[in-house]
Amino acid sequence: MQIVKEKKTATKTKKTITISGAEAIIHCLLAEGVDLLYGYPGGAIMPVYDELYKFQDKLTHILVRHEQGATHAAQGYARVSGRVGVAMATSGPGATNLVTGLADAQIDSTPLVCITGQVPRHLLGSDAFQETDIIGISTPVTKWNYQITTAAEIPEIMAKAFYIAKSGRPGPVLVDITKNAQFEEFEFSYEKCTGVRSYNPTPKPSEEAIAAAAKLINSAKKPFIVWGQGVILGKAEEQLKALVEKAGVPAAWTIMGASALDTAHPLNVGMVGMHGNYGPNLLTNECDLLIAIGMRFDDRVTGRLEDYATQAKVIHFEIDPAEIHKNVHADVAVLGDAKESLELILPLVHANSHEAWHNVFKEKYQIEFDTVIKNDIHPTKEGLTMGEVIEEINIASGHNAVIVTDVGQHQMIGCRYAKFNQSKSNITSGGLGTMGFALPAAIGAKMGAMDREVVAVIGDGGYQMTIQELGVIFQHKVPVKIVVLNNDHLGMVRQWQELFFEKRYASTVMVNPDFVKIAEGYHIEAKRVSERKDLKETVQKMMASKEPYFLEVKVEKEANVFPMIPSGASVSEIRLQ
Repeated sequence: MQIVKEKKTATKTKKTITISGAEAIIHCLLAEGVDLLYGYPGGAIMPVYDELYKFQDKLTHILVRHEQGATHAAQGYARVSGRVGVAMATSGPGATNLVTGLADAQIDSTPLVCITGQVPRHLLGSDAFQETDIIGISTPVTKWNYQITTAAEIPEIMAKAFYIAKSGRPGPVLVDITKNAQFEEFEFSYEKCTGVRSYNPTPKPSEEAIAAAAKLINSAKKPFIVWGQGVILGKAEEQLKALVEKAGVPAAWTIMGASALDTAHPLNVGMVGMHGNYGPNLLTNECDLLIAIGMRFDDRVTGRLEDYATQAKVIHFEIDPAEIHKNVHADVAVLGDAKESLELILPLVHANSHEAWHNVFKEKYQIEFDTVIKNDIHPTKEGLTMGEVIEEINIASGHNAVIVTDVGQHQMIGCRYAKFNQSKSNITSGGLGTMGFALPAAIGAKMGAMDREVVAVIGDGGYQMTIQELGVIFQHKVPVKIVVLNNDHLGMVRQWQELFFEKRYASTVMVNPDFVKIAEGYHIEAKRVSERKDLKETVQKMMASKEPYFLEVKVEKEANVFPMIPSGASVSEIRLQ
């Protein structure tokens, strides 16, 4: 592909210096504004680490305890900061350990640049020590990848990597660099990439599509907005709010879109999806217009596709043409950046209220509150619930914390009940559902937003998948708050076994270690709570602390997350119990 570079004036000459490929990597990172990266050294990437040592005053490297932790930490950093996350690893197992994080970032549209070392060019294909075909392995889970075999390629490829990672629909890029290319010297100069031929990351919205969408919105009697992470990635939060308020449309979110609109906004009607709110799910099949903004109609949102919103006209605002008509046919597709598209349609939309229609959502919420919510966050039973823990965090944080959830029951409870008053506050593994995501992602999130409280909410299963990253918290004094909701089970799997496999709890009981002692072994203040009388005070103490803090809460072992849409069912078949 042809690279389009920044224009230079006729009188300006490019500044070149003769340096090694390894040093060139560092200069490329600095030119892209990178000041923080996560990684784990090894033989094939050693020359770059040697140069990194010389630039410690400009570029901070965080030594993770496993390469997967590097990608998840870079994801958390990217999701909170809006910048490109950077991770680095050696060849062979170092590179393959990045793959889960790459896949997670790919499906959740997170901008990453991952750099891997590789055996020297003359050894490629020889099954040399720690050689793997990371380009072939990572191709399905990256937005783009490339293997550098000569030092002279480095500036152009690195510039292209950062451009592709952050442009349009963001995603992960992997650059593999042979060891000979790291040692070779060449004349280095750097120009940022501003375009790639045949790659159109941000399509221009069609005037005809905008007009057609506005016409449908103005004529609808029961319009319904579902927004996703595209609103956050496109920095379109204010435009979303303006559309919701002007058109008077009830609006719900996917888990990746949470926090784009204040949780307390009167037209924010909650979460859609398998464990989303009752009203938004049920009423998806009663609206006459479904307005999808920056979401991809994932199966966890739609349930059985052939029964999803078949009565409604559909408007799909989307930046990625591959998502248009992929799962749900759009009557009007508005292809383009969410912010630009919403700004164009706002003047054409009539002011409205749809009060009667909004009241239907309120009625459904009351049903859900009486049957589910009050028992989750204001329980009268003896055992502690996950929901009441989240509610105490809400109160103690003033709805202003970044909540990083792992995957499982606690994730669904956290996404359902966490309250947010600013964007980029909900960090979770959405499309891939990666257990072990939360602890390293919370480390990255805190480093990307040092002025905000970051709380990792994790289950006892997922916690032990990346528990070694407590070493990063200890070594670098990262003041994250860690809450493990311990039910001594793989809770979500156990729930499915109870509901659909006649309570055959196959391999879901966890015999856990003493989590408090483990945290204390890393010199992290830690406490365990098992009674309601101790919960509020302990959560408040945790949130007031300026240091890392670990809290284990012993919750009910056999509690279930409801509402729930059974796998393969319609959104209309949502269960309250």
